[in-house]
Amino acid sequence: MTAEHVWSQCLSFIEDNIQPQAFKTWFEPIQPVKLQDNALSIQVPSKFFYEWLEEHYVKLLRVALRKELGENAKLVYVIKMENADKSSSFTEQIPSKQKSLFAPQEIDIPVVSKDPSLKNPFIIPGIRNIKIDAQLNASYSFENFLEGESNRLARSAGQAVANKPGGTSFNPLLIFGNVGLGKTHLLHAIGVDIKEKHADKTILYISAEKFTQQYIESVKNNTRNDFIHFYQLIDVLLIDDVQFLAGKSGTQDVFFHIFNHLHQNGKQVVLTSDKAPVDMQDIEQRLLSRFKWGLSAELSPPDYHTRVAILKNKLYLDGMTMPEEIIDYIAQNIKSNIRELEGAIISLIAQASFNKKEINLELAQQVVDKFVKNTKKEVSIEYIQKMVADYFEMDLDTLQSKTRKRHIVQARQLAMYFAKRFTKASLASIGSQIGKRDHATVLHACRTVENLADTDKQFKKYIEDLSKKFS
Repeated sequence: MTAEHVWSQCLSFIEDNIQPQAFKTWFEPIQPVKLQDNALSIQVPSKFFYEWLEEHYVKLLRVALRKELGENAKLVYVIKMENADKSSSFTEQIPSKQKSLFAPQEIDIPVVSKDPSLKNPFIIPGIRNIKIDAQLNASYSFENFLEGESNRLARSAGQAVANKPGGTSFNPLLIFGNVGLGKTHLLHAIGVDIKEKHADKTILYISAEKFTQQYIESVKNNTRNDFIHFYQLIDVLLIDDVQFLAGKSGTQDVFFHIFNHLHQNGKQVVLTSDKAPVDMQDIEQRLLSRFKWGLSAELSPPDYHTRVAILKNKLYLDGMTMPEEIIDYIAQNIKSNIRELEGAIISLIAQASFNKKEINLELAQQVVDKFVKNTKKEVSIEYIQKMVADYFEMDLDTLQSKTRKRHIVQARQLAMYFAKRFTKASLASIGSQIGKRDHATVLHACRTVENLADTDKQFKKYIEDLSKKFS
């Protein structure tokens, strides 16, 4: 038997067991290399390709190979880098008893493409695109990103970066916070301001999801080096929702090299995430360490005065007016994020217009009730503290106090535990809002609660009772 014959038989079996598009994408590009000592060597286009096969198709490969070579069959992956003369082999014995033992070694990605016709991943087929479109939304500016206590640090850091991209200690700048607090708005505002002040800079805004999709396409099309080189040309790279890279080792690997190149050459990187670096999971440590090089700035839910200012600004931009008591009522009752505040105003205006009703406090109450009902699953830290304090029949000040009385300490630890469980707030943010503690205190509280749940029946009942209030 030859390698070509064995692989051809394997492909026949695989083709019958997966979707045609998946077969075309992940199996047609594979080339058989050699068959030796019951081990079939196959060449795959990249490390990412290898990881994808191992993640999604290892069982199918195992069955197919055993049908041809028996129970002792082995599979050897040969990864040949693009535009490189060397190749690296990775061996996977079927079945793998411990996959990490066979994990591929680190590969240095070439930083320069040998292809003189650089491919731009943003080019639309059939249209010649010479200049890189920044992909910015001009309506998101610093002017309409209202400043308050909840966003002052992030906004100020963003302005500093816009004034001197790559020239401040805020590189990278990581803006993090919960949904609807303005992360994307601020990211665009930084780009828009840089574009106005530094016309010579090449700026690009992109979501981490789209970045990942482009990388996968580059692997499929054998243009990985072009993809890397394109991103190394950017002066200001703005990446939204970087937590989307979690678990995607191939994309993280390529982003790591791009990030290093940009940082070493004085280029600016700005990222957004729904979590602080310390709370991110399934992101490689070497990447997390780079996120921490610059400044991590949190966006928190807006306070009452900022909420009022946001509502008035929204009405002004829409050319509308509204009685102060209605603005006050909405600001008092919708606290979690800016998106809901603006949504309530739009709903109120729509209800009044379509039903030919006057905008009054009664109508505002109806709209707000619907919003609160529809968003009640978005539990806030403030709400959690109130529920825990009520459950243990104590006031909020007692819960947040410095006292070391056992029942109060346990109540406070439970509040921290549920805040981590039911919100996306960082450990630092949870600690700050529950008695001005640090993130280490919150982490200790969560571990204590988990340990007590296993050993103390009464404490376990506390958890069960309170969980029902938040689910």
